[in-house]
Amino acid sequence: MPRHLISTGSPFEKTAGYSRAVVDGDWCFVSGTTGYDYAVMTMPDSVEDQARNCLATIANALGEAGFVMADVVRARYYVTDRGYVASVFPILGEVFGDVRPAATMVIAELIEPAMKIEIEVTALRRDRGR
Repeated sequence: MPRHLISTGSPFEKTAGYSRAVVDGDWCFVSGTTGYDYAVMTMPDSVEDQARNCLATIANALGEAGFVMADVVRARYYVTDRGYVASVFPILGEVFGDVRPAATMVIAELIEPAMKIEIEVTALRRDRGR
């Protein structure tokens, strides 16, 4: 199966030279995804809304590639403030509580001051018949 690139249509992808996701065989690698609402190109104020937008964008990219969130085997979370951890844990738990991918959370400065969280994931396509 040839490599397949997934795009959200964000102008950042072309400018910075990356894809939202890359599918290679049974693997899907989703780029770091921030809380933009790509339909209107706005960034919500709250870290909770940003986290939900990140996860929705990731779910859409995975879906376009033929994957589901339950296929995620690795997640990396970057938040800009230690105080956000308690706010985003329940949201992450709603999505990944049963999936339980290997995960890392890092406190880091992101590329725009309005960005409070960034999430990247790796997924492995599973035989859904098992």
